[in-house]
Amino acid sequence: MVPSSGVPPLSHLPPAAYAVGAVLIWGTSDFVGGYASRRANAFVLTAFSHLCAFFLMSAIVFTEHSPFPNRASIIWALLAGASGGFSLAIFYRALAIGQMGLTAPIAALLSAAIPTMVNIALQGAPKRWSLIGFALAISAIWLITRPEASGQNDEAGHPKGVAAAALAGVGFAGFYLFVHQASGSPSWIAMITRIASFTVTAIAVLATHAPLKLTRPSAGLGMIAGCLDVIGSALFIFASQHERLDDSVVIASLYPAVTVILARLILKEHFSRWKFIGLLAALAAVPMIAAA
Repeated sequence: MVPSSGVPPLSHLPPAAYAVGAVLIWGTSDFVGGYASRRANAFVLTAFSHLCAFFLMSAIVFTEHSPFPNRASIIWALLAGASGGFSLAIFYRALAIGQMGLTAPIAALLSAAIPTMVNIALQGAPKRWSLIGFALAISAIWLITRPEASGQNDEAGHPKGVAAAALAGVGFAGFYLFVHQASGSPSWIAMITRIASFTVTAIAVLATHAPLKLTRPSAGLGMIAGCLDVIGSALFIFASQHERLDDSVVIASLYPAVTVILARLILKEHFSRWKFIGLLAALAAVPMIAAA
């Protein structure tokens, strides 16, 4: 029944609307988390963010009264959380040491391409637009990573954060693939993923002997980033449960556009014309790649 206000319940919205919501929220979360990582250890910040996200989703879960997921869904959710959580810390590090407008699209390209290739293996050859997307993606990565004299480059002249962003993209692809196998309440699944996310990042903190301290501003930004990230995850989970995985990934992988815009507006990031063309090509390639 539609409420008297005339606004339909959120559950009546199409799955694509949830994926678009994930784009906006994830893009903002990545900007906030990447900015906070410039003044804090990425693993410490991410572990704290995941802990905040866990408490948020716990509160939501226990007010929803949704049924507890089955054992298989719990295992898939834990695998998704471990893959996505560790990758998020690496991604925050990439955003912190490099230009957000360059590192974010690389992670998005890989996180879209890998699930698409899995889809190709299971469902056959891609469509023509997907093949064009792969060619466009290769060109985009070359343009983005080509040597350029800049303070954001490493000693070899390559943009900083590219390798970390690529590794994060592989981990995000794992999150997409694993969480798609989990069924049940998106809130429950999102909460369970944060148990694994916090565990793996906490282990990384201990293994690297990182100092367990965050400034008040970093902690505040980390809390915001973590809460936004898990809300975006819940929206993506709902979308992927109600439509094809590649369709959800098509939209969700556009989150760098939000990060790039925020970095441009707030941090005044500048990059060359060719890198800007590469960025546009990367963003254009994402839906083509995932359209298999």
